[in-house]
Amino acid sequence: MTYDKTAQDKRALHGLTIHAALEGMRSGEFTSVELTQALLDRIAAVDGNVKAYLRVTAEKALAQAEKADRRRAAGDDAPLLGAPLAIKDVLATSGVETTCGSRILQGFMPPYTATAVARLNDAGMVMLGKTNTDEFAMGSSTENSAYFTTHNPWDYERVPGGSSGGSAAAVAADEALGALGTDTGGSVRQPAALCGVVGLKPSYGRVSRFGLIAYGSSLDQIGTLTKDVRDAALLLNVIAGSDPLDSTCLETPAPDYTAALTGDVRGLRIGLPDEYFIDGMQPEVETSVRQAVAELERLGAEVVRISLPNTDKALPVYYLAATAEASANLARYDGVRFGYSAGADSMFENIRRTRGEGFGAEVKRRIMLGTYALSAGYYDAYYLKAQQVRTLIKRDFEQAFAQVDVIAAPTSPTTAFRIGEKVDDPIQMYLTDIFTISANLAGVCAVSVPCGFDRANLPIGMQLIGPHLGEETILRAADAYERATDWQRHAPVLTGRAS
Repeated sequence: MTYDKTAQDKRALHGLTIHAALEGMRSGEFTSVELTQALLDRIAAVDGNVKAYLRVTAEKALAQAEKADRRRAAGDDAPLLGAPLAIKDVLATSGVETTCGSRILQGFMPPYTATAVARLNDAGMVMLGKTNTDEFAMGSSTENSAYFTTHNPWDYERVPGGSSGGSAAAVAADEALGALGTDTGGSVRQPAALCGVVGLKPSYGRVSRFGLIAYGSSLDQIGTLTKDVRDAALLLNVIAGSDPLDSTCLETPAPDYTAALTGDVRGLRIGLPDEYFIDGMQPEVETSVRQAVAELERLGAEVVRISLPNTDKALPVYYLAATAEASANLARYDGVRFGYSAGADSMFENIRRTRGEGFGAEVKRRIMLGTYALSAGYYDAYYLKAQQVRTLIKRDFEQAFAQVDVIAAPTSPTTAFRIGEKVDDPIQMYLTDIFTISANLAGVCAVSVPCGFDRANLPIGMQLIGPHLGEETILRAADAYERATDWQRHAPVLTGRAS
């Protein structure tokens, strides 16, 4: 795409993909400052309704844009030079408040920057701000943020998904060209599906977790939210790769993921698991995903029926493993070293009050679940058993990928639900991640791409799951499907007002 300044007004800049924006800046059709100002204007116009951002770093963004323009004028052509992006507020950013959507970290200014964000900075990113999230990434709707609920750009009365709901909504509403999110049990893919954008969860260890404020350390992975698959590949090119600051980050060299976007899926074997098409899911979701798989078959892929027999155990396994890790990870928030402190007279009373006042209800629920699972007398029955079953789930995927190259499934069992609809029923809320959590338990990669709309004009997402380090294959399939359809070109019509 080439942006024609005479044919479109400046406001159209906010709707560009990352690769189209880079093209326009390289050809001199507009500058990073012009592009960044267009995004900041868009945020000012619509974020009062969407509420995607916890904080907008306008001054910093314009300074970075000016620097990017100087770099380009000097002959620099860094991979993301001048591209305005958003960062989920669970990723540490030096000098910029990082709260994890929690009162307990209100005012926290990290002295360091997450590796993934630092790599974006080195590649020339312009950071527009930090996006809203469920508190400590614990949630599926962004209703657990301690500050406010983000609204779905397609319908302000509905959730954007979670926990990366702010990042997904910002991209869908053209308030950022792309964004980073995190995915512990579906927190990139599920909001991507509900907001009609592309959400990529890389394999565990593919992207450094240094500077990601931990929820579940064996499950967390930094991912991307973008307007199309090519942008997902561009961002992954920058953030993937080994990091001596993260011992769980793999040393395997990362390829050029854009080279995999050939548009050709001939000969690709796509598995369709029986367990992912179940009673109770929204009929329009099943229909759209099956039609998307049929389109891939029309393009030359082979569709194979498969089974992942331990899928029904994934939800309890996840909510034992993740909460146990959360219980340990969140023990550091005690009001002594950083963040919020209640200021009680005695140390132990201060810790009790700090955690009681600083954490929200869902975080407390998960800490208590995890502490119980790890406690004496229950460790073997709950946490150890969950780890054993997790191995069975991982084995299911290994056996499946011996037969197929990619697994296709719905991303979410329903489209976006109404704000407040499930907030008082944790089990129903947890079930919204039923199709995404297995990939985290197995450590494999997955991407959600738009594949249709329901009768209420709400987006539907198809999930393509690949083996460990199989990002090239799932991006290839997602790109081929995207080229053959036009779902990613649909955009919500937003109304703006001041918050």
